[in-house]
Amino acid sequence: MEIAPMNTYKSSAKLKGISKEQLFGHYNTVIGALLLVGIITLFIVYIPSMFITARNIPELIIYYLISFIVSLFTGLLTSGEAFLYLKLICGQPISAGDIFYGFKACPDKAILLQFVFSLLTYICMAPSAVFYYLYLTTYQAVYMLLMSLFSVIGAIIIIIASLMLSQVFYLLHDFPQYSAKELLKMSRQIMKGHKGRLFYIHLSFLPLYLLGLLSFCIAFLWLIPYTNTVLANFYMDLMKNRNQQHQETKSE
Repeated sequence: MEIAPMNTYKSSAKLKGISKEQLFGHYNTVIGALLLVGIITLFIVYIPSMFITARNIPELIIYYLISFIVSLFTGLLTSGEAFLYLKLICGQPISAGDIFYGFKACPDKAILLQFVFSLLTYICMAPSAVFYYLYLTTYQAVYMLLMSLFSVIGAIIIIIASLMLSQVFYLLHDFPQYSAKELLKMSRQIMKGHKGRLFYIHLSFLPLYLLGLLSFCIAFLWLIPYTNTVLANFYMDLMKNRNQQHQETKSE
């Protein structure tokens, strides 16, 4: 992963400090939004299991196809969450209802962006899912080994691609006139040299989430909004430095 050049980009600790200040007095709102997203997402995830039991290959294919189609609608909620946290870090009033903003602001693009993420995930994890099914039907150890191997390979690809495209939903709200293809391209561009930074930020939260497990995940109600605020500030930091660099280039 790339290492960002020397510049004025904020450190992980700085981003976290800013985020804590911005969240002060807003936890009730962001926790309410988190619960709404969680309940809706849980319902969406369980829709396929209501219709398909996946007892054989054809049913397994239909199950994943339904799961894929249903997952596209989570892009609307992801878009709404990005909007909420952008408002928060910009000092604007927020409400839990902001998570539904994605349903009225470029919903087609949000679904297309989610399509890319979902397709990437399913393609990367499809081989391991097939080998897992073969293992369950034959109990041959070789299939379990292949499943593990392809799971690791798929996970690595997903992580790298997710880091590369991580800014698309923020960009959607800052550049609503852009097409989904342009947003994906712009995310790749602004993340050049910064995927390592973002990966480190995610890793830095790992100890907190492990501790959160001791609270039976109750602490996640505070940790997840905290993480989301830091990620929104990471985006804002990227864009401020990008704009500054463009201005300096023009003045030369």
